[in-house]
Amino acid sequence: MTIAIGDKLPAATFKEKTTDGPVETTTEQLFAGKRVVLFAVPGAFTPTCSLNHLPGYLENRDAILAKGVDDIAVLAVNDWHVMGAWAQSSGGLGKIHFLADWDAGFTKAVGLDADLSGGGLGVRSKRYSMLVENGVVKSLNVEESPGQATVSGAAAMLEQL
Repeated sequence: MTIAIGDKLPAATFKEKTTDGPVETTTEQLFAGKRVVLFAVPGAFTPTCSLNHLPGYLENRDAILAKGVDDIAVLAVNDWHVMGAWAQSSGGLGKIHFLADWDAGFTKAVGLDADLSGGGLGVRSKRYSMLVENGVVKSLNVEESPGQATVSGAAAMLEQL
């Protein structure tokens, strides 16, 4: 079952590369008492993710934070090494959280997993964005196609804030 507006996020632990090395970040640490924009991509370094989705959030970071958002995070079913390399190469390291959902545990728990084995990717996340307040989903925007980043993009999120 897919998570819905008004639902509390399930407990999960992500891995994230920081300037101090790898750390574990829990949903409690990331979302408790905060207003956070979370967006998910099918994979780091993939074309739509790297050329459209992520750049929009990096370019609009300050505008999003100015709307009362405490933090921004991107999630992918990749390992923390890949997410760290993506953070570094995109210029996003230290600006937003790059969360590795390495085993798709969180992605499956929120019902937003997609089997992309036909394209050689295996189980991945659907492309989506959500606004989360104190661990509760306030808006949820899931793309119909993994190759699109319109309803889940930064411009659409800015309109919702």
